[in-house]
Amino acid sequence: MKVNFGITLVPEPYSHFLEWVKLTDQLGYDILGIGDSQSLFRELYVSCTLAALNTKRVRLGPRVSNPLTRHPAVSASAIASVDELAPGRVFLGLGTGDSAILNLGLRPAKMDQLREYILAVKQLYARHETVYQGRTARLTWPSKGVPVYIAAEGPKTLRLAGQIADGVVVGLGLTPELVKEALGYIHAGAREAGRDPKSIDIWWIVKGNIGESREKVVDDMRMALAASAHHAFRFTLEGKHVPPSLVDKVERIKREYRPSEHEQLGAEKWNARLVDELGLKEFLAERFAIAGTPQECVEQIQRCAAAGANQLWISVHVPDRPYFLRTFAEKVIPHFK
Repeated sequence: MKVNFGITLVPEPYSHFLEWVKLTDQLGYDILGIGDSQSLFRELYVSCTLAALNTKRVRLGPRVSNPLTRHPAVSASAIASVDELAPGRVFLGLGTGDSAILNLGLRPAKMDQLREYILAVKQLYARHETVYQGRTARLTWPSKGVPVYIAAEGPKTLRLAGQIADGVVVGLGLTPELVKEALGYIHAGAREAGRDPKSIDIWWIVKGNIGESREKVVDDMRMALAASAHHAFRFTLEGKHVPPSLVDKVERIKREYRPSEHEQLGAEKWNARLVDELGLKEFLAERFAIAGTPQECVEQIQRCAAAGANQLWISVHVPDRPYFLRTFAEKVIPHFK
């Protein structure tokens, strides 16, 4: 079965980041997401520019930005500028906001804010003018638009993505039940808007790691699993399929997760230790991760693809990024060409 694979990287020191970006392009990954969190990582659009100038084929863009730290005209102009450097290879990913806004003391955007922001971006491309938050905004120079992707977990956001987005990045989870449910919401939203569900580019967020021992690689990504749990469950557990026996533990992750250490490597980090303390490592790995030996990764992907998740976008928050990128490309991806 055919499966497409993407990579998400956070822009850490550019001497390292540039190496990872080039490897992603050279090894044949289909899409590259770049994290947006000004308090923790290098600036998003500087990083996108660097990636655009140092790749030849991979699609790239924010995964994801938010409606709060930049006006829609600023985001639309910035990503259109990157598109001039890598024509036809660029997208704009948007969500309600995570560490970028939490580390400023802000709250995530509401659904109506996200909708208004995305429609404003699209109108700026189509008409060069929009009314946003009661004020007229203009963007006069782009001759074409950039595809807009929504990061979505819950039923309402998934439905919204089906209604207005060019693509969706699904963060609800990877189990067959969750995959089928998410597709149902996206397709329903598309039909409500008179759109063909097949026209929407649907990707699935994955936390990934690979090595000789599943126990070891899962242990190395505990902080990434905590991040997935915090983001997917933060607004509500309704419709999220959390077992009753784990509800109190998941609620504690929601309360005690530290955005200041978002996706930060290290067994000593609070978010990693919290996953251990609550005994949630295996539950979160089963739900959000592709991790283990190469053969175990192949088997996990086969289950995802059989349920309908045939485009997997892997967040690489592991100690040795080049090892992951090479090993996954050499030992896993060939099974899904």
